[in-house]
Amino acid sequence: MAGETILVLNGPNLNLLGVREPDIYGTETLAEIEESCLERCAELEMKLDFRQSNHEGELVTWIQDARGNAAGIVINAAAFSHTSIAIFDALKFAELPVIEVHLSNIFKREPFRHTSYVSMAADGVICGLGPQGYLLALDALWRLLHGDEDDEA
Repeated sequence: MAGETILVLNGPNLNLLGVREPDIYGTETLAEIEESCLERCAELEMKLDFRQSNHEGELVTWIQDARGNAAGIVINAAAFSHTSIAIFDALKFAELPVIEVHLSNIFKREPFRHTSYVSMAADGVICGLGPQGYLLALDALWRLLHGDEDDEA
């Protein structure tokens, strides 16, 4: 199924990438990550819907709307990963493959970051690999959607 839409959601403060704590999150901006994702989706023959919000409810609405409109979700819920049962519930409702991404290794950080409600709804989790994690998540979703097809995208 070429042309599936992948929804990539980014949570609070990710709009500040490149200037916010570059020692933790790197110097790449969210716009640069989006450009890399667009390129990878073109290679995989998938469509990209890339969004960011600092508002939990907006993320929940986007996840709900993905049901029936997207083939899968890549989500970096940022701080909401550790606090939002609403995002967890929306991801379960969506009934789509989900890959969770974190730029930093949340397990090498403060203990409150070690628990993620998003992980409980995700098919896979990628953390600590910086912006490359988004590209790996897109590859993983392609594999989940296409199984063991031998086609190299």
